[in-house]
Amino acid sequence: MATTLVWAWTGGVDQLGLPFGSVGDPTVSLPVIAAPDFPALGDNRRLLPGRKSPSAGPSTTADDPTVALAPGALSNQPAPRIAVPGLVPGAAAPRTHCRTGRKLVPTCNVLWGVAPGAHTESRGASALAAFERKTGRTQAIYHAYHGGIRQLFPTDQEIAIAHQPGRHRILFLNWKPESASWAAIARGDRRTDAFLDRLAVHIKKNFPEQFFFAVHHEGENDVRERAGSGYTARDYAAMYRHVINRLRAHGVNNIVSVLVHMAYVKHAQQSWFNYMYPGDDVVDWIGFDTYAYSDPGYGHGDFAEIFNRRIEGKRAWPGFYNWALSRHPGKPLMIAEWGVWSSRRNTGYKVDFYRDLGDELRRFPKIRAMVQFETPHNQKGQDSSVDSTQAALHAYQRLGKLPIFQVAVTP
Repeated sequence: MATTLVWAWTGGVDQLGLPFGSVGDPTVSLPVIAAPDFPALGDNRRLLPGRKSPSAGPSTTADDPTVALAPGALSNQPAPRIAVPGLVPGAAAPRTHCRTGRKLVPTCNVLWGVAPGAHTESRGASALAAFERKTGRTQAIYHAYHGGIRQLFPTDQEIAIAHQPGRHRILFLNWKPESASWAAIARGDRRTDAFLDRLAVHIKKNFPEQFFFAVHHEGENDVRERAGSGYTARDYAAMYRHVINRLRAHGVNNIVSVLVHMAYVKHAQQSWFNYMYPGDDVVDWIGFDTYAYSDPGYGHGDFAEIFNRRIEGKRAWPGFYNWALSRHPGKPLMIAEWGVWSSRRNTGYKVDFYRDLGDELRRFPKIRAMVQFETPHNQKGQDSSVDSTQAALHAYQRLGKLPIFQVAVTP
């Protein structure tokens, strides 16, 4: 079965009314912490002040769960050979000393992935195969979306994608519960709980490997902050906790939970934003969805402009990266959706963005995964395809082959 890719928010400069700043704009905030508790981003990175040399190796102390390798992470047991229609047969992944560890945090470098074929009829294995052919590498993360309480996941196709010989991948499964309000789910909605119990049995029987799991990503877009709505920020946090805790209570210990926010300053500035956080015990990673715009305006600029924009004044905002570091310093960060929206007037912007991203990312050492959202047309007709021009494709191919994005997915 093919998975369904839905409801990805695309930003919207018209919603913000914020001025565009140049690359040197003082509202663009750079990281305030060097994050020494996270492993280095590859041996060839420029060292940030106060960081140890990568030659010293990452910490593996018992009190640092972000670094220690999971038991059996270096196992040499072969994966089951399951045929996946449409996928390119097993070309070996690039050799690298960086590997996925506990909670899927790489021992070094950054995981590279994709949600392929979004908003098209070509999804799942065929879209992934096409994306890997044109970009010239295996994706470490395969991102798929599910909704409601009918379809159990991972599906057979998703399991086969994860197990493809020579191309081990991490599943990133995004689930939007639609059977009841957040408040009702948190209180123990009967239909939702029954589905979660069936899901737990399915996962334990069919997929013991670790996988990323997001519950109602971009939830702030659906917050209705009024008493009794069932969709307040606190309702979201309670719903998220209930889902994760119920699955764990039924023995599903291989989910790596990701809290996925929209990198949308207007929502983040709301008084309720921080109430959405479900708690460190049920959140393993924090993710953000963010997009760059080829035409001048909000979201146009370098990587810091789109990911870590800081707003001054009465409704100040420190920037998403700085917010995560200050409020949740122990959590690895993921860009759960990203892309560059094309423009026929400014075709060179996408090329430049891809060309510079590898160096700019080194200024944000807690970002440990990036997942491209690949669509030729979203709800607004915007195109994030990496091959919108031949020059863009070549730049993206070079980007994905940089040492910083090489991580071996260990079974």
